[in-house]
Amino acid sequence: MRLEADTFTDLPMDDGVMRVHVLRPQGEGRYPAIILYSEIYQVTAPIRRTAAYLASCGFVVGIPEVYHEYEPAGTVLAYDKPGTDRGNELKFAKPVPQYDADCRATLDFLKSHPNSTGALGAFGVCLGGHLAFRAALQPDVQATACFYATDLHTHTLGAGAQDGSLDRAGEITGSLLMVFGRQDPHVPLEGRSMIRNRLEETGVHYEWHEVNAAHAFMRDEGPRYDAELGRFGYDSALRLFREYLR
Repeated sequence: MRLEADTFTDLPMDDGVMRVHVLRPQGEGRYPAIILYSEIYQVTAPIRRTAAYLASCGFVVGIPEVYHEYEPAGTVLAYDKPGTDRGNELKFAKPVPQYDADCRATLDFLKSHPNSTGALGAFGVCLGGHLAFRAALQPDVQATACFYATDLHTHTLGAGAQDGSLDRAGEITGSLLMVFGRQDPHVPLEGRSMIRNRLEETGVHYEWHEVNAAHAFMRDEGPRYDAELGRFGYDSALRLFREYLR
């Protein structure tokens, strides 16, 4: 499908505004909506290409700027050491309730979008994989794809006490896709085993894949990119969304 030009909406929040970038198919049709969570770098070119790919497959895609409390609207952190350091600093500085409030506001916006059917899914990579997992805790999110979700097994997302994401896995009522790279130092075997065991304990409806790849293997910039495994990841997510959102 052809795409409309990228747009954005600044949603009012208690601490200012949160910019949500929107990509969707052309025309007046209505489509399921997906909240797309970025890495720690916010809405980079690879994230926009991911959104464009999903939108061209027939979805309204909204990308919230996850650090809107700390950085001016439109800020993109670079894929370098300063950008990585800043992204990691903010990842742990932001309180978990603020992540959740952002999620709910974005979902409500997508549900009421004039081109949305109201069906909701979530997709995320790295930090975004964890945030997508938390989005799955919302009862109206029917399908969620999490790629190399960080900090789930360490319970260390955000400021303060443990984030509780994995402890709350039993609240997930939709279908879940989890994909990890075996050579990802951020989520070692022990961590992956912990996550999968918890999903088994709680009876979540989930699909699980481990591939021979490093962290961020779906990012189409840099030496860790694996196009074949990236295609596998996108195909798996699209199959999930088409089955449960349509």
